[in-house]
Amino acid sequence: MENPIIDLIHQHSSVRHYKPDPLPASMVASIISAAQYASTSSNLQAYSVVAVTDAGRRNRLSKLCGNQAHIREAPVFLAWCADLARLDRVCKLRGCTQVTEFTENFLIAAIDVSLAAQNAALAAESLGLGICYIGSIRNNASEIIELLNLPKLTFPIIGMTLGWSEKRSDIKPRLPLRSVLHWESYSCESEEEDLRDYDKRMIATGIYKGRHVPVPGKPDEMEDYGWTEHTARRVSLASRTELISALEKQGFFMN
Repeated sequence: MENPIIDLIHQHSSVRHYKPDPLPASMVASIISAAQYASTSSNLQAYSVVAVTDAGRRNRLSKLCGNQAHIREAPVFLAWCADLARLDRVCKLRGCTQVTEFTENFLIAAIDVSLAAQNAALAAESLGLGICYIGSIRNNASEIIELLNLPKLTFPIIGMTLGWSEKRSDIKPRLPLRSVLHWESYSCESEEEDLRDYDKRMIATGIYKGRHVPVPGKPDEMEDYGWTEHTARRVSLASRTELISALEKQGFFMN
């Protein structure tokens, strides 16, 4: 099916090398305006965005987010934040008290901000800009909250570098469609075959640089290091284990 928007989506790759050229404030505003038209739960619009252009502040963000160079290089860093604080102020204006102590309340805001961020990513790429999502904004959440002066009932969900691309990464192949699209009910009938095929496709990109690992259950046999090995290792490690504490300090209590 030929469609310019679908074609644009299929061309996405993360950009980690940026030109130093600044972005006009009007362009950033247009991108965030497009983000605002993402779907939102009950039109609550439970998110806010902090756009950071100051070099010193971006340098500090880089250090807090795993010392990633492209955070320093990109002319704009967007901090996408779940935001129930605005709704708290709305309630006070109308003599109500917002319920915030349930997991659902946080999920509403987290989903809202994620949908808006993806709208912004597509808008930016349609203008010829590059982006890279920064999950490590949650590495040191408390320090990020202090740096960006985030009030209670807000929380940094994802970061995003934004700018003119100096060099684009290759487009990574995705899992076979039947691995993620289930008709009528969930099924993993062909999953092992699909995962073997996907491993081959990912290995062919050169992303794992010829690494080898023992075959599971056959320590004397070696095979190419692929997506399944990489992903299994990744999700076997605990990460960002203090997020609940940081969320509670911001007024989010997960009941």
